[in-house]
This record gives sequence, structure tokens and C-alpha cells, in this order.
Amino acid sequence: MNSKSSERKSKITRETRETKVEVVLNVDGVGKVECDISDEFLRHMVETLARYSSVDLTISAKGDIDHHLIEDVAITLGRAYREAIGESPIRRIASALVPMDEALVQVTVDLIDRPFVHLELPDEMYTHFVRSLAMELRATVHTVVLRGKDEHHIVEATFKALGKALGEAMSRAGSTLSTKASVRWGGD
Repeated sequence: MNSKSSERKSKITRETRETKVEVVLNVDGVGKVECDISDEFLRHMVETLARYSSVDLTISAKGDIDHHLIEDVAITLGRAYREAIGESPIRRIASALVPMDEALVQVTVDLIDRPFVHLELPDEMYTHFVRSLAMELRATVHTVVLRGKDEHHIVEATFKALGKALGEAMSRAGSTLSTKASVRWGGD
């Protein structure tokens, strides 16, 4: 939906037999979030990700089971972030270190268009969430748990750090940060 090069917004709907997810995203926002997701922990993590990445997000998501809902929300968010960022030069690489009580987590991202993940998360569903988000965003994402025992604190610190890193990586830059310059795709 990137209708104007200066506007970094997207509007995405993903609908399957199992889920319906609607996202409106402005990556140049202030962290304003409207979130209608029935799964309370997923809602909390999506709100955390949006606020810490300083985006404005409106999301509505319904699904048959938690696994489908978590996966499809991640896929839709990944696509929304990617489309909103567009082709303008960005900082691209960022890292954030976030404490939450006894947990200390570092997340590093590269919005390079080469998806790869290495994740340390104690919850398989949220490992799946971050992996699905990164694949659709076409980002490299690494998470490292430096310390922590409480799974909730580790997952939440990861989402905070991911949000902070995304916010910084999406920041506008004067030129493309790459030895390749910009990549151009061609075809028939």
C-alpha cells in the first residue's frame, strides 16, 4: 500500500479457513496500539512488539486454535512491516538488550531481505511466532538469553528487545547500507 514514498504504511488482510487477521500499520508512528485478539498472551506480546518498535498498529485477529492464530498473526505482521518499510534507505541493522526482572535478553536484526533466524526462546509457540514474523519480513533475527528462569519474563523481554531493534533498524537512512548498493529485481 505504499502509495506515497514518504508514507511508510501498510494495510494487510490474511484470511484462511482457520483465521482472519487484519492489520493497519504505520512504521513512523508513536506506539499507538489498538489490538483485538482473543488470546490474551498473544495480544500482550503483539502490543509489546508494536509499542517498543514505536509503530502505530491496529490489528484484529480471530482463529480456530491458538497455533493457527499465533502463526497467522506473525505472518501478517511480518508482511505488514515489510510492505510499510518499502524501498527507501533504512539503518537496516540494530540490536537491543532488555532486562526484565531476572531475565536479560539480546535481540539483533538485519532487515536485509535474507531471512534467517537463530532463536533462544523457552516457548515453542513464540519461537514459531518470531520465526514466522522474520520469514515474512525477510529479516535475519538472532535472540540470545543471557540469563533468566521465568519463561514469561524471557519471552516478554525478547518481544521488547525485538521491538526496540526493529524500531531502530527501520529508521530512515541517507543511503543504502550495503556493499551491493541497492538490489534490483528483473523479469519478463
